[in-house]
Amino acid sequence: MDVMTWGLVAAAAVGGGVWYAASRRSEVPCTVDLEMTHDHFHAHVDLKGVEVDPGDEVLVRNTPNRIAFGTTTTFESSAEVKRASWLKRQIVKLTGGTEIHELYEVGFEG
Repeated sequence: MDVMTWGLVAAAAVGGGVWYAASRRSEVPCTVDLEMTHDHFHAHVDLKGVEVDPGDEVLVRNTPNRIAFGTTTTFESSAEVKRASWLKRQIVKLTGGTEIHELYEVGFEG
């Protein structure tokens, strides 16, 4: 391959990377429902007026890192929603191993 071809390949790779990484961010109100009882252990977030699609990221702010055993807590908070680009959304749909991976990725920090 000559220098011109390598230049075009590099430009396409950079353009694809920028397209893949492009995103929009928005702050939305949400309701957080936490439960830690003998029957249930869950954290559920209801985003007000926003539907999360494959590849999107959600960061819920001001959440407690612990609740006492046997309690259920509901509170209002806010969340940052980072929308995936069209290219990232398609890649997530194609590479998702199961339906649960297409919906979200969960992480707990302490």
